[in-house]
Amino acid sequence: MAPRWLQDFRDGTADQADLLGGKGANLAEMTRMGLPVPPGFTVTTDACRAYMAGDGALPHGLVAELDEAVVRLEDTRGKQFGDASDPLLVSVRSGARFSMPGMMDTVLDLGLNHETVKGLAEASGDAHLAYDSWRRFVEMFAKVVLDVDAAIMDDVRSTHLEWAGVADPSELDTDAAHDLVVAYRSAVEGAIGRHFPDDPREQLQAAVAAVFRSWNGRRARDYRRMEGIPDDLGTAVNVQSMVFGNLGDDSGTGVVFTRDPATGEATPYGDFLLAAQGEDVVAGIRNSEPFGALADHFPDCHAELLDVLDRLEERYHDMCDVEFTVEQGRLWVLQTRVGKRSAPAAVRIAVELVDEGLLEPAEAVARVQPTQLERLLHPGFDAEAAFDVLTTGLGASPGAASGHVAFTADEAEARAADGESVILVRPETSPEDLHGLISAVGVLTSRGGLVSHAAVVARGIGTPAVCGADELVIDLDAQRMSVNGTVVEDGDLVSIDGTTGEVVLGEVPVVVPEPTPELARLLDWADDLRRLGVRANADTPEDARRARAFGAEGIGLCRTEHMFLGDRLPIVQRMILEDGDGHWAALDELHDLQRADFEAMLEAMDGLPVTVRLLDPPLHEFLPDLTELRIAEATDGLDDAGQEVLAATEHWDEHNPMLGIRGVRLSALEPGLYRMQVRALMEAAMARVAAGGTPRPHVMIPLTVSGPELAAAVAEAWDVIEEVVDGTELDVRVGTMVETPRAALRAAELAPHADFCSFGTNDLTQMTFGFSRDDVEARLMPVYLQRGLLPADPFATIDVDGVGRLVELAIEEGRAAAPDLEFGVCGEHGGDPASVAFFDRAGLDYVSCSPFRLPVARLAAAHAALAAGDAATVPAISREA
Repeated sequence: MAPRWLQDFRDGTADQADLLGGKGANLAEMTRMGLPVPPGFTVTTDACRAYMAGDGALPHGLVAELDEAVVRLEDTRGKQFGDASDPLLVSVRSGARFSMPGMMDTVLDLGLNHETVKGLAEASGDAHLAYDSWRRFVEMFAKVVLDVDAAIMDDVRSTHLEWAGVADPSELDTDAAHDLVVAYRSAVEGAIGRHFPDDPREQLQAAVAAVFRSWNGRRARDYRRMEGIPDDLGTAVNVQSMVFGNLGDDSGTGVVFTRDPATGEATPYGDFLLAAQGEDVVAGIRNSEPFGALADHFPDCHAELLDVLDRLEERYHDMCDVEFTVEQGRLWVLQTRVGKRSAPAAVRIAVELVDEGLLEPAEAVARVQPTQLERLLHPGFDAEAAFDVLTTGLGASPGAASGHVAFTADEAEARAADGESVILVRPETSPEDLHGLISAVGVLTSRGGLVSHAAVVARGIGTPAVCGADELVIDLDAQRMSVNGTVVEDGDLVSIDGTTGEVVLGEVPVVVPEPTPELARLLDWADDLRRLGVRANADTPEDARRARAFGAEGIGLCRTEHMFLGDRLPIVQRMILEDGDGHWAALDELHDLQRADFEAMLEAMDGLPVTVRLLDPPLHEFLPDLTELRIAEATDGLDDAGQEVLAATEHWDEHNPMLGIRGVRLSALEPGLYRMQVRALMEAAMARVAAGGTPRPHVMIPLTVSGPELAAAVAEAWDVIEEVVDGTELDVRVGTMVETPRAALRAAELAPHADFCSFGTNDLTQMTFGFSRDDVEARLMPVYLQRGLLPADPFATIDVDGVGRLVELAIEEGRAAAPDLEFGVCGEHGGDPASVAFFDRAGLDYVSCSPFRLPVARLAAAHAALAAGDAATVPAISREA
C-alpha cells in the first residue's frame, strides 16, 4: 500500500505531533473541537524525511495528493485555486514537532498571479487589498521559496518607495503596488534565470519543497544544536485557506495569550490591529491596540474568542497563544500553541492551574523547566535597558552586578570595606583570592571555565561571575584591562551578567526577582516526586545556613582548604615550614580553629549529614609564588626567613599539581594533618551532642586510587574517631571521593573500606579527557562545540559515554561488593539538570551542588523521576511555538 503523505485538519488529533508537527496537530485538534479554523491540510513529517532521503524531488505520490487535497479544500471553501473571478488562496507554514522559530518564514496569499489578483480585487471590492496582497506574496515567495537575495528585493522596494514618497509598501496606491510587483518579478526572473511561477499548483509544490529544504538550513541546524533537537525528525507543512483581516474597518487581526505571559496573571493578554494582516502585528509597523479593544470594535467576536480561550485552556491544561483574524465581522482562529512565558509566569501559571483543577501537582512540576529557575532566582540586566556589550565570556555564576574594577583581592576587600561595590578582575583566581571573591559583588576572569576556581567559589557564595572572557587583555602591573582598543582602568565602573556572560562598560540597571509563595509550593511538590537526595556544597556556616534555607538535605561537600586561608594562612605556612615543636604547635592552632568551624557547620545542619573533605590541594598552594620568590632573591635578596620560605616552596613545588602530592597522598607525608582534622570534627560533634544537638559528621578522604591506600587512611580516621567518641552513639561515616578513572574502575576494591563514595566529577572529567579545564574551556571548547566534535561542554554537562560510563561501572561493581554502599556526586554537575537526569538513571543516592543551585537540582531531580516513571505520569501535550 502506497504511503499517505498528507492529512486534512479534520482527520487529525493533538497526539499526532510527531507526524503532523506541533502546529498541524493543534490545528487538527481545534478543528475537532469545532472551533472556527480556516480549513486546510498538513503535509506530514514522513514526507519531509522521504524528501531528505531522496534526490531533492518531492516523494512519489505527494504531487497527486496535493492536487486531491486542493480539490477537497475548494469544495469546502466554495472557491477554486487559480479562479480568475474569486480565487482560493492559501498560506504555507512550516511546523516541526518542537518549536523552531525562524526556521522558515510564512508564505501568505499563495495562488496569486496576473489573473487571480483581478479576481481578488473584484470579489473583495478592494483593489488596493488585492494588489498589496500580491506584493506581499511575491516578496515572500521570492525570498523564502526561490531563495532570492533579500538585498535585490530591498533595492527594488527602496527605489519605488522613494518614487512614491511613502515609508512603507502598504502605503502605496493600487497602481504603485502593481508597478512594484512588476519590478519585483523582473528582478526575480533576472536572479533565477527563469519565469516567476504563476500556476498556483506549481507555486504550492515549490513552497512545500522549500519548507523541506529549510529543515537543513543554517538557522534550523544552529537552533537544533542549541536546543538538543534531533536532526532526523523533519518538519511538517501546513497549508491553510486564507482569511483576510485587512478587508476594511469590519476586519482585523491579533494575537492573544490566555494569560499574561510576563506575570502569569489569569487574564487574556495580547494585541489587536484593525484592518490588518497578521504579519502587521508581529512586524510592529503600526501601533496596535490592547486585546480588550476588540470588544469595542467587535463585541460578538470578542465574546466568542473569550469562550475559545477558555475552551483551549480546558483542553490543553496550559496557557495558550492564539492567532486570530476577524474577516468582515466573522471570527477565525488561525493557530494555537502552548505559549512561551517568563520564568515567574511559568511558576505562577503551573501552580494556579493546579488550584483551578486543570493540573495535578506532578504535571505542574513537569511544566516548569529547571533552567527557568536559574533566571528566576538571580538578578539580571534589565531587559528594557540600552547598553553595548564590551565582550562576552562564559556565564559561570548566575546573577548580574555593577561595580568598580579592582585587580587584586586585597584591593577588592579594602574598597568593599569602605562601602564600594567592586568587581574583582583577574586573569584567573586561586584560593589566595578568596577574601576578594567574598568581598566583591562580581567576578570577571579572562581565563578559566565553568568549574574554574572563580566559577565554583562564586556559585557557592551566590556572586555573579563571568569567566574565560579571553578577549580581555589584563595588565596587572598597570592595573588596567583592554578589549579591542577600549581601555578600562582600575576603579572604572563595569557591569557583568553571570547568566549570559555579558560584560558592559558602565552601569546597567539590574532587576532583582522576588521569591514567590508559588515557587515554594512547586518545590515542595518536586520534593515529593524525586528519588534523588539533594545536598549542598558549603564551606562556611553562612553557606550551610543558606543551603538549608534553599532546601538542602545535608552537606555533600565541605572543602576544608577554604578554612586554611585569610588570616589563618600564616599558621598553615608555619605548619609547612617548621619542624618539631613548631610544626605541632601550628597543627594545634589549626585544630582549635577547625573545631570551631565544624561545630558551627554541624549546628547549621543539625540532624542532617555534613560531609567534610579532608585537605585536598597540594601544600605549595599555601606558599608564595615560586617565580616571584626567585625574582625577589635575584633583585633584592632574601633574609633568612625568606630563604627558608624559598627552600620550602622549592621542596613542595610540583610540575603538575593536579596529579601530584594532594589528597590522601598528603597523609602519607604529613600524617598529623588528617588526624588533626578528624579529631577537630569529632570533638565538634561531641560538643554538639553535649548541647543537645544531633550531629551527623561524615569524613571524606579525597583522591584514593586503591584498596590498601583507602584502608590505611580509613583505619587512621577510625582510630581517632573511636578515641574521641568513646562509645557515644553517633552517626559517623567514613568514605572516599572518586575522582580518578582508576578509582572508578576499582570501586569493588574500595567498597569494603568505605561507608560512602562521592564522585568528584570535575577532576574525573579532567582526567578522563586529559583536559585542563581552566585552559580548554574558554579557548578550545567553543571551537569543539561549533565544529560538532563534542555534543556538549563536558565540564557543564556530564559526558555520559565516557565519564558517565565510569560512574555506572563504579556503582555497579561497588554495590556488588557492598550492597548498601551509598553513592553521591559532589562536582558542580550536581546542579546541572541534564546531568541530574543521568545521575538518577545511574542509581546515585544524592547529588550535591552550590547552595544557589539547590532549587534547580530539586526540580531537575523531580523531572528525572517523572521521566523514569518513578512518579506520576505527565500526559503528552503538543508544545509547538
